Amino acid sequence: MQVSKLNENENPAGISHDSHGDLGDGYVDVDGVRLKLSHPYEAPGQWIGQREILMQLLACWITIDDSDLPLTPRLTGPPGVGKTQLAIAAAQAQKRPLFIYQCTADTRPEDLLVTPVLSQNGTIAYHASPLVTAMLLGGVCVLDEGNRMNEKSWASLAPLLDGRRYVESIVAGITIHAAKEFRSAVTMNQDESTFEIPDYIMSRLQPTLAVGFPNKQDEMAILQYHLPFAKAEMLAMTVEFLQHSHELKLDFSPRDGINLLRFAIKRMMQDKNHPVASDTAWQEALEKCLGKEAIDLESLAERHRRTLGGDSVPLGLADLFFDSDDPMHPDREDDDDDEDILF
Repeated sequence: MQVSKLNENENPAGISHDSHGDLGDGYVDVDGVRLKLSHPYEAPGQWIGQREILMQLLACWITIDDSDLPLTPRLTGPPGVGKTQLAIAAAQAQKRPLFIYQCTADTRPEDLLVTPVLSQNGTIAYHASPLVTAMLLGGVCVLDEGNRMNEKSWASLAPLLDGRRYVESIVAGITIHAAKEFRSAVTMNQDESTFEIPDYIMSRLQPTLAVGFPNKQDEMAILQYHLPFAKAEMLAMTVEFLQHSHELKLDFSPRDGINLLRFAIKRMMQDKNHPVASDTAWQEALEKCLGKEAIDLESLAERHRRTLGGDSVPLGLADLFFDSDDPMHPDREDDDDDEDILF
């Protein structure tokens, strides 16, 4: 692994290397503790369309003065719209090494920072996380799906996300300062399986950059980029489906379209002696990848709208204490009430 050198003014934590290794072999010493660095993410990637949000992310990482600090934005949006890919493209545009940390509900502070590992010779070795490696090398770290982490893990990052720009590893007993060139971003999905991030952390994750669904032209370009072997008519069917779902405010994403097409093409090519028709393969892939509900988008959108309360009747105070069909409900209209008696 090629590791970039740090300038003296980017070495506030006393980073050094000894006779056992140097920055080029993936190890670094911090305050006398030897850390094994993580490997950077090096897969190719390209951001297609929505140029404005890419420029906004790059602006967050600019420093205009020696006393200025970069921002740590949060990238929000439905799953599959390309939040992580956006951060990857921004890191590539700045030619910085990129590190991605996948956050989960089980992420612990030591997972985020330094993890002790039993080495082959029976001693304790310390492994730097992708985040700490990016801090030391002046790279970019993407905390992917950050709102899946609990508050204890976020608390360990509080000093890194403000003007102090350091973390404290209790396990290794060291304080690690971020290099001047270190940059970061946090992606966040909008679903029910996430934690609520505390306000003192949210105030450090600014600004919020919302990644939306691509337009028709960009969505076609995305599918063509990932599936250059797909036939034009299948690409067109998929784009029309996705665009219609976007209009109905359903969360089918370009990732869904890519997976749908991949399965359909594999089914078509599975038996060359008895090939499956493209329309049949596409419909089958639609049902298997996105569910039977996706066959009728209008009905699915109507059910979602009702679930979200589109047709709900405003609740009164009595509704908090009584069911709507409770005989004791003061506003209940009883069909069995006696008709008015005229005297």
